[in-house]
Amino acid sequence: MNFKTRTITAIILLAIIVTVVEWASSPVFFAFLQLIILASIIEFYGLAQRKNWQPRLLPGLFSALILSFSFFFPERLPLSLALVFILLIDSIYFLIYTKSIEKVILFPPSVALTFFAPLYISFPLNFFYWLRLEHGPRAIYFLFVIIFLGDTGAYLIGHKFGRHRLVPLASPKKTVEGAIAGLIWAVAAAFLARLIFWPDLPSGLSLFLGLITHAIAQVADPFESLFKRAAGVKDSSHLLPGHGGILDRVDSLLLATPVFYFLLRFFQS
Repeated sequence: MNFKTRTITAIILLAIIVTVVEWASSPVFFAFLQLIILASIIEFYGLAQRKNWQPRLLPGLFSALILSFSFFFPERLPLSLALVFILLIDSIYFLIYTKSIEKVILFPPSVALTFFAPLYISFPLNFFYWLRLEHGPRAIYFLFVIIFLGDTGAYLIGHKFGRHRLVPLASPKKTVEGAIAGLIWAVAAAFLARLIFWPDLPSGLSLFLGLITHAIAQVADPFESLFKRAAGVKDSSHLLPGHGGILDRVDSLLLATPVFYFLLRFFQS
């Protein structure tokens, strides 16, 4: 896929995201977030299906929405109650669904992946809703700048100077040199993002957020890559021309977003 296609896709995605983050009402932003979450879970289940592990789409998506609504209605549907509902729903579904010896053999990976996907994808991405609700669009822009500029630095420096593989099985092209460069770029990006989006954020805290958040993102990215390696594919899908799937675009955010949220909450409480 050529550079022009990647660039056009990136511009369109950026325009959509900025429009929603900046001007959408809270319910519309929440609904948009659910589209990303559900699409990512569908891609995740698609990876598992390549190995015939048979996660079940319907209870998985329903479980993801229950988790999501625990963020939208935290007083009426606390997370603990949402998890109880999910366990109950999945248990009933698989008792009804598992009617043959073939399905019994596949039951462990099927139920495990069905349950895991909402926890892995829906739970962390819904922290974007709380970030916007409590800190406004600036917090999301700040996080994006840290992640994406840090990733850019890691790629550029790692591609040119990388010699030592960081996690060779999960991400063969990632290097120790690139990871260090990514952290440095993320700290610089945090300094820049503070000046542009969040000038009242303490400077020391912004640099700390840049360092820790991107370090977490460097764990999340190859962790998602392990699922693709197991499935024998490079991308989670081909939905986004030149960029793979939606899951490929949000993988770094799956661990970084809740960590970023709780760091802000801890230091600004």
